[in-house]
Amino acid sequence: MAWTKYQLFLAGLMLTTGSINTLSAKWADLFSAKGCHGDPDHRFRHPFVQAVGMFLGEFSCLAVFYLVLCHDRRRPEPKVNPGQSFNPLLFFPPAMCDMTATSIMYVALNMTSASSFQMLRGAVIIFTGLLSVAFLGRRLAPSQWLGISITILGLVIVGLSDFFSGHRDDEHKLSEVITGDLLIIMAQIIVAVQMVLEEKFVYKHDVHPLRAVGTEGFFGFFVLSLLLIPMYFIHVGDFSNNSRQVLEDALDAFCQIGHQPLIILALLGNTVSIAFFNFAGISVTKEISATTRMVLDSLRTLVIWVVSLALGWEHFQGLQVLGFLVLLLGTGLYNGLHRPLLARIPCCAGLLSVAEESSPGERERLVNDGTVEGGDES
Repeated sequence: MAWTKYQLFLAGLMLTTGSINTLSAKWADLFSAKGCHGDPDHRFRHPFVQAVGMFLGEFSCLAVFYLVLCHDRRRPEPKVNPGQSFNPLLFFPPAMCDMTATSIMYVALNMTSASSFQMLRGAVIIFTGLLSVAFLGRRLAPSQWLGISITILGLVIVGLSDFFSGHRDDEHKLSEVITGDLLIIMAQIIVAVQMVLEEKFVYKHDVHPLRAVGTEGFFGFFVLSLLLIPMYFIHVGDFSNNSRQVLEDALDAFCQIGHQPLIILALLGNTVSIAFFNFAGISVTKEISATTRMVLDSLRTLVIWVVSLALGWEHFQGLQVLGFLVLLLGTGLYNGLHRPLLARIPCCAGLLSVAEESSPGERERLVNDGTVEGGDES
């Protein structure tokens, strides 16, 4: 069935805003400007300030939710289900995981390329799969185990491409590139814990997706904003990349923004894009399918890589192309993107149905992911 204009708009919006989110964050890192107290020009290296901006974007989803709800209630027959009442503190643990992982990833983005940053985030399926088996009692299908194995291979290839490119990268030392890659993978462990917590304690409550994203953004924004105060006094040496050698110098960030106004444009791009990306992602899942959302998310990695090459932010690496394709294959297998293809082949359709029946937890996973119908999400 052909997509409607609205569905095409949602798909384009998700792909565009998702790509802008990573590219704008990397763009901010590339600026140099004077800091406070007459400091000479230096790079804008303020990952925690960037993370605060991202959570502000997520927090704005809460305002969007209430605007949509108010508009819907004026209709003769309201269609939006606001969900049942819940304790907002349920979202605090996953929000803290999100805050920690996001901050680590923005630190890593200062050390590696935007394309590698996006590709290595694919490691989340490895840890999500393992933790769901350990703590949710889920049984993974053979294709999912195969997808995890292929993803590991893809991560190794991307890591090797960064190792070789690090020798001729003028912006980053080889040690920084490797450290950045390892930090990104480490952050995916925390993201996987966040997903398991959300599924175990949050998803069983009937909470609207925009409200869920906004509530997590609320906690992340205010907690991290408060943490900027002690970070201003915590000395971490050369790791900080700022003149005071503290964990985060928020005042220096604002001074740099004052001297180079384009930085605020990059930060606003990050903040606004994450809000629209969350809205578009949720809408794509509801209007089309979760499978389409996974495909678009993979295409986002390709867009980021192509734009980074076009802008001269990084060099072409054949190994990176191979790593991307391997990661795409692993992600596709884990998320069941091969199933629609196999279902069209008569000889494979029967085997596919048998495999699904032999894996009792598979349909539950697909319902939770939104790949198959399991109830009214709205």
